[in-house]
Amino acid sequence: MPQPQYPELTSLRSTRVTAARRLSRRVQRTRERRFVAEGPQAVREAVAYGRIPGAGGEHAVVEIYTTAEAAERHAELIADAHGARVPVLTATDEVIAAVCQTVTPQGIAAICRFVDTPFEQLLAARPRLVAVLAHVRDPGNAGTVLRTADAAGADAVVLTDASVDLYNPKAVRASVGSLYHLPVAVGVPVEQAVAGLRAAGTRILAADGAGDRDLDAELDDGTLGGPTAWVFGNEAWGLPEPTRALADQVVRVPIHGHAESLNLATAAAVCLYASARAQRASGGCRA
Repeated sequence: MPQPQYPELTSLRSTRVTAARRLSRRVQRTRERRFVAEGPQAVREAVAYGRIPGAGGEHAVVEIYTTAEAAERHAELIADAHGARVPVLTATDEVIAAVCQTVTPQGIAAICRFVDTPFEQLLAARPRLVAVLAHVRDPGNAGTVLRTADAAGADAVVLTDASVDLYNPKAVRASVGSLYHLPVAVGVPVEQAVAGLRAAGTRILAADGAGDRDLDAELDDGTLGGPTAWVFGNEAWGLPEPTRALADQVVRVPIHGHAESLNLATAAAVCLYASARAQRASGGCRA
């Protein structure tokens, strides 16, 4: 089927480019429920995601901007976009640079629709491994934890209302497409998140360097095999006491060497993979 032809985007003042640049602001992203996905991996995953459930059949991707060189380099991606009837517009390097937030953009970007999942819908699926980001302010860390949760086989991620915007450009880049692989709920008060997950049958573990329970002890005692939600806190000051008090247990990752601490993304990886292994062992909830 012949593809519709669109004029090349050359002017930084064009309506499309101006609208795309406005999405760098959170208030605009929230108002339009749209964001910019940068680079071929993020765009590929957005195209593969397809149509958003319950969104009137709308595709996750509104339109794609690409330089001619990037379109040739990623011909399969462009063909998939055409197959999904997603508009693909050729743009100059200057336009791509204006739309993207990176210093060295990769020649392709997409305007995408929000794909987060309502918290109640997430709970209805009875998740067995969940990462809860409470008070996480750094977008790179948020995106990396999302990617880690995806890699560990988690069922869902929850960002509380005190955490960074899921669709922040740095968070989207750091997730490297994992945004489209598992349900993510956003803007949930931490008390509601904990209460809902507990009611859905998950044990709530708060990850904190000052925890009174050691992760090794949890593994040795076989207590990680059941449905679990890990709560992760701020990069600099961890979890506030009121949030720690909500958990069934506050767990620390043991430091066997001389390092002062672990950063958020590393600690999250250790905790999520510990649960993933326990859940897949004999007797675990995924066995």
